[in-house]
Amino acid sequence: MGKVILGFSGGIDSTAAAIMLREAGHEVLLLTLQTIDSTDMLDQACRQAEKLGIPWEYYDIREKFRRTIVDYFIDSYRRGETPAPCTVCNTLIKWPVLYDTMLARGYDHIATGHYVRIEKNRGSYCIRRGIDPHKDQSYYLWDLPSRYLTKALTPLGNHYKRDIVRQYGTGELQRESMGVCFLRGRSCQDFLREHLATTPGEVVDRTGRIIGRHDGCALYTIGQKKGLYIDRVNWAVTAIDPPHNRLQAGESDELLHRHLILHHCRITDPSSLRTGTPLSVQIRGVGENPGGYAQLIRQEADRIHLQLDEPARAAAPGQPVVLYEQDRVLGGGYLKGYF
Repeated sequence: MGKVILGFSGGIDSTAAAIMLREAGHEVLLLTLQTIDSTDMLDQACRQAEKLGIPWEYYDIREKFRRTIVDYFIDSYRRGETPAPCTVCNTLIKWPVLYDTMLARGYDHIATGHYVRIEKNRGSYCIRRGIDPHKDQSYYLWDLPSRYLTKALTPLGNHYKRDIVRQYGTGELQRESMGVCFLRGRSCQDFLREHLATTPGEVVDRTGRIIGRHDGCALYTIGQKKGLYIDRVNWAVTAIDPPHNRLQAGESDELLHRHLILHHCRITDPSSLRTGTPLSVQIRGVGENPGGYAQLIRQEADRIHLQLDEPARAAAPGQPVVLYEQDRVLGGGYLKGYF
């Protein structure tokens, strides 16, 4: 066994991970990252660490988190994109802090409470889906560099959530780590209104004819129906035009796309991704339909063109599109647009 630094929120999953690592014989240090001004999570983590009798520390990374994640979140909506803050945070904040701390402190491993499995495949480490389909979090970790995976333990990946609660008695905890932490219970629109100057603008149909008004295009995302002042039943946002502060709206079939362009891609095993390779794709997070099957049409520099067997609904620019070979993550990219 060895010395492990566990990312610890004090919630159900990280508490179960701490117990499992200790029972496996590891020497565990619990590390909580303070990302926002509220101390609620710190207080919960501290109390839970005391109950467990496991050493606990916290790092204040609020300024880096604000510059890296919160600003990215706001800027994405300003550009008319749908951000993926949890994916970016895992890649640029949480896992790097755990990894760097492990090296600096002379520990052997890092660990998290994610429901994923890590294995060595074809000479490199990769992520596989957790066995609990309702908790699998591989979608949020597709962009992690392999150097983190070589040192990572994810003890929850081979377990169902219901079994973990039953076996480790963590069901009495009131809080589960989920959601966009810095919203702190506010709606996304209320948060954006605090940070962006929004101006009402036009809503048009696909021919360019004005059919209504909106409150400011940065407050909307693809597929959204709420907040459109139009007299069309069940129409939704189908395109966002930030330079002209204009939204396009349409019927349900206008949200369907079979041909996706990805950019800022990371592929864990390039040799496994070839034109015509059958893939499965996922365009949203936990509990969502994985999105069906797809084929790689073209790969050039930092872009990938995919053709889906069944069209994706409301796939929004800025969202991650994650590629799988069965339950193994091959990589992914951020949706750039459609072709």
